[in-house]
Amino acid sequence: MAEPVIEIKDLGLTYGTEENTPYEALKGINLTIDKGEFICIVGSSGCGKSTLLSVIEGLQSATRGTVSINGKKVTGPGVDRAVVFQNYSLFPWMSALQNVAFAVYETNKQREKITKKDSVVIAKDFLKKVELCGFEDSLPGALSGGMQQRVAIARAMACNPEILLLDEPFGALDAKIRGNLQDLLLKLWLGDESKKTVVFVTHDLNEAELLADRIVLMMPKHIHSILDVNIPRPRVRDDVMESKEYKALNQKLKKLFYDDIPAFINEDEVNI
Repeated sequence: MAEPVIEIKDLGLTYGTEENTPYEALKGINLTIDKGEFICIVGSSGCGKSTLLSVIEGLQSATRGTVSINGKKVTGPGVDRAVVFQNYSLFPWMSALQNVAFAVYETNKQREKITKKDSVVIAKDFLKKVELCGFEDSLPGALSGGMQQRVAIARAMACNPEILLLDEPFGALDAKIRGNLQDLLLKLWLGDESKKTVVFVTHDLNEAELLADRIVLMMPKHIHSILDVNIPRPRVRDDVMESKEYKALNQKLKKLFYDDIPAFINEDEVNI
């Protein structure tokens, strides 16, 4: 029987604007994610994908409902979670190696004793895994966007979290680099013996199909549909794109996504 890691129950989040007018960002979110699952959350801009991820991370607090990890309510960030953002979020004054080693040391000193020398060894190993040998001493400003995101992925994986949260990590990259990093992420995830649970936010339906075990389709404020991705692993990009399963799911996703947009626009329409 599958082991639930993340449980989201009747989650809601309402903001107040400068005029103190409430704005409902999330409403009635219910989702259970099992250990080792790769979940992609898809939807148009502004539908609440990143907001939901930030609540799972503990950076924002829900106004209704709960998020629990291994049965414990989330009340803030924790070492059991690591985040990769779209904008890399590297310290510009630190080298690639220093960025990763610093995160490893600061995270693991809360769990167990670790020396700075140990953290450097771990950082070097993960920079090798993301194919950045020879760039350990480079500052982020000297690296391309794709290389900076490799550092960010290495940093998150090296901290050995139970849960990896990714917020449109490849959204700012060109198609070729994006594809390379998708393949790299899958390789790292499949090769990790600890079987990390991944929650990956994207607006790209094709990316979600390639990566996910299940796809959570969001419309404004809430979850619209949850679809299984019945494509065997390991997945070879060209084979996946040509498979009947991929094409059928792609058609279903597009129909759900595009056919329902007008209804939700009308429902949330604001008179200006």
